[in-house]
Amino acid sequence: MSKKVLVTGGTGFVGRNVVNELISHGYEVHSLVYPPFAQEQDGLIQYEMNLMDYSAVNKFLSKHNFENLIHLAWYVGAGCQTSEYNLDWVASSLNLLKQFKKNGGKKVLFSGSVSEYDYTYGYMSENITPLNNEYLYGKCKAALYSIAETFCKENNIEFKWARLFNIYGPNEREARFVPATIISMLKNEDVKVSTCLKFQDYLHVEDVAGGIVKFFDSSVDGVVNICSGIPVQLRYIVDKIAGLTGFHGNILWGAIPTYFNETVVVGNNSRLKNEVAYEPKYSLDSGLINTIAWWRKYLNV
Repeated sequence: MSKKVLVTGGTGFVGRNVVNELISHGYEVHSLVYPPFAQEQDGLIQYEMNLMDYSAVNKFLSKHNFENLIHLAWYVGAGCQTSEYNLDWVASSLNLLKQFKKNGGKKVLFSGSVSEYDYTYGYMSENITPLNNEYLYGKCKAALYSIAETFCKENNIEFKWARLFNIYGPNEREARFVPATIISMLKNEDVKVSTCLKFQDYLHVEDVAGGIVKFFDSSVDGVVNICSGIPVQLRYIVDKIAGLTGFHGNILWGAIPTYFNETVVVGNNSRLKNEVAYEPKYSLDSGLINTIAWWRKYLNV
């Protein structure tokens, strides 16, 4: 199969790392970008594209005939869990898949989310744990998974669904839990967090990208959890960042609300480890060291 791959969302937090990983694996990456563009590099070809412009998408795919597709793009801005944009992304993703098939597509990987799962189960396993999240984002991702899986099966397209859990690392949006904590501590400001008593599953963004590309290159199909498989209490992360940054200021536990009630949300990563044969290169501690170093440089502190 061709080493040319079409990527959407290639300038995002996860996507930029996936693009770099693909290039390191010898792929010629063709990236559909809603500006701004990524920095140019060998092996990367970028095209300006709004995936909501179906006419432009259809015309582009009919011209280029890609066999490989990695679809990462989605709305992840403010209020993404309940935003109506989720409906638009289901529709545009299905149009993309339909046109991909029409123009010779053979293998596709879509980005899913832990938010598809019913959190009340605590420990999330592919093809076992029900997909019944209470928010629109999770329901839309789960609906797309079901439709895309059936469509690909009926049209002899190799189908892979990478279900991503919690991610941290360089370039994450500043308002998110890990970077917000790091930034406040580096600036010696009060740290506003939730009670941080929940146990969740965190994986460094470079390992997420490595798992996605290894999964894409493998013979494994269907859904694979891209996660650490290790429950970590959020309070441990806050305390670890404090130790690594030398922070001795105020941590305001409970200053912000939690977004769901369940105490444990952790993934079973046995398919990733045993079938895809991917092992993360970062532990949580080494990943936090890497991330803090990046923010020190970015903030010049």
